[in-house]
Amino acid sequence: MDIAERVSCPPDFPAVGAMVSLAAVVGRQIAIRPQRQDDWTVVPNLWGAIVGRPGLLKTPALAEMLKPLYRLEVEAREQFEQAVKEHEADKMVSAQARKHAEAEVKKAVRAGNRARAGELALSALQDEQEPPTRRRYVTQDATPEMLGALLASNPRGLLVFRDELTGWFANLEREGNESARAFYLEAWNGTGRFTFDRIGRGTVDIESATVSVLGGIQPGPLAAYVRQTMGNTKGDDGLLQRLQVVSWPDAPKDWRNVDRWPDSDARNEAHTLWQRLDEIRPEQIGADTDARLPFLRFDDEAQDAWCEWRERLETRLRAGNEAPAFESALSKQRSLVPSIALLIHLADNPEGGPVTLRAALQAMAWAEYLEDHARRLYAPALFPEAQAAKALGARIQAGELPATFSARDVYRKGWTGLDRAAVDMALPYLIESGWLQCRDVETGGRPSLAYDINPGCRR
Repeated sequence: MDIAERVSCPPDFPAVGAMVSLAAVVGRQIAIRPQRQDDWTVVPNLWGAIVGRPGLLKTPALAEMLKPLYRLEVEAREQFEQAVKEHEADKMVSAQARKHAEAEVKKAVRAGNRARAGELALSALQDEQEPPTRRRYVTQDATPEMLGALLASNPRGLLVFRDELTGWFANLEREGNESARAFYLEAWNGTGRFTFDRIGRGTVDIESATVSVLGGIQPGPLAAYVRQTMGNTKGDDGLLQRLQVVSWPDAPKDWRNVDRWPDSDARNEAHTLWQRLDEIRPEQIGADTDARLPFLRFDDEAQDAWCEWRERLETRLRAGNEAPAFESALSKQRSLVPSIALLIHLADNPEGGPVTLRAALQAMAWAEYLEDHARRLYAPALFPEAQAAKALGARIQAGELPATFSARDVYRKGWTGLDRAAVDMALPYLIESGWLQCRDVETGGRPSLAYDINPGCRR
């Protein structure tokens, strides 16, 4: 709450940032197997976004919550710089050792002892140290190919942070970016692999493709993207539905100037927590380490609660009462709840052990909260007429249209969410709601329609 109060933003914003940041630092270090016996494995990887109009301080809220992760990034960079110096020193020693080894190899060859020469050469090569790799936690504008290269040396995963996710989505929609889109789809679940084959970089094999995503987005561009996505075949691949941790709170009506020092104790506790989760030793917290990915399971009480919760979810998904796009988003809760439960459990219990009932119930509460916000996210696709009418009504209330106007007067302004199709949907809705009256206007040619605003609908 300290961040929300000082930044003067909804507490939802830093909460989303914290959860996705936790997922990024844990990465593939440890997973959860939600079923009692099955080997279905969930890596606690999350994609999240906060939605709000410009000026709601989305970026400052997320930036505050990412400070523990960036602090780890700085520490890792300093360690890498020191490791590079040590490696350069080792290379100088190795160069001299190699010259000596080459001389010994020549002697062995001259003596006709090729086996001995081979042993000496192999020993010299084995003594040479691999160059150090830099641990990375966050990237902001890496190309998919560069991100792949970073993941190749950071198999635990990375967070892609974007101030505005609109550009990220738009880039993945462009023709020619099908490979990048496929890469992100694969990197969401955290258990897959991916291979880039490029002329410049050659072949980059990513054994562990795990990418978290976090950023802000404005309501207008988001609504336009949702409508666009639901109207084309690309939208069927589930990219949008992978954005599970989305918060779209109502904008606060009041603002209060809070000018105080940050809570240093809370900030230090956060850094300590992130640092602990960055150094998980699976075997020390009771994880099963025999599989490719170390994992925990639920304890008995949490397991019963999970089974009951999942039964309700699967029943809803099979009832056919939801629109396909929203149903697809709901289906992703199968992995969302175990992921959040594991993250909460790891944060609250340094000693580890099976995931507790408390963590499971908190994760289910998160899922309920996020479902409400997901309905708001998918409203442009579920209720396009109502969304278009809401957008046009806001312009009417703000006095941005004259008392009498035409449909062309609206869509020629280029307002977000009010293109020609949206205006054509909004006008009948507002007429039926009593906001507008429609009448024919003689123009000397084909009659046109004019719309008179109900004076009571203006502010």
